[in-house]
Amino acid sequence: METSKSIEILKTAILMEKRGKAFYEKVAEQTKSEDVRKIFTMMAEEEQTHVEFLAKQFAAYNKNHHFEKIELKSDAGVVNEILTGSIKKQISAASFEAAAISAAIDMETKAIEVYTKQANEATDPNEKELFAWLADWEKGHHKVLHELNEQLKEDIWYDNQFWPF
Repeated sequence: METSKSIEILKTAILMEKRGKAFYEKVAEQTKSEDVRKIFTMMAEEEQTHVEFLAKQFAAYNKNHHFEKIELKSDAGVVNEILTGSIKKQISAASFEAAAISAAIDMETKAIEVYTKQANEATDPNEKELFAWLADWEKGHHKVLHELNEQLKEDIWYDNQFWPF
């Protein structure tokens, strides 16, 4: 893969992860729910982990013009935490937190697209592995956020009796 393209994708990825981290930190700061704060803080921390992996790759690639093999952690945190009944009870479908979840879904979708495309186009096996790992991690975030969003939509539908008959 062309050096300048690899540098650009790494810059783009770092920027996306930093924006995600900033967004999740802001939501955590502004929510009134302790459980929601915990979830968004955890997601911000995971985005920081991504920034660190990408920054290491950027430095290595900038110096050596190839991706280095790095140990990649698996995603274990958010999936089990976010879909608790307690969380769902604290978020109404029309709240600030629900809007943040919707925005986060969009951010995760974009990240998945960028990382999957790069993993598919990469010729360097370490680059391919890195971007496939990032795409999978973001897919986990997306799945959880999507499921929570769907549950919130159902709750508001039933609470407001939006029935066509």
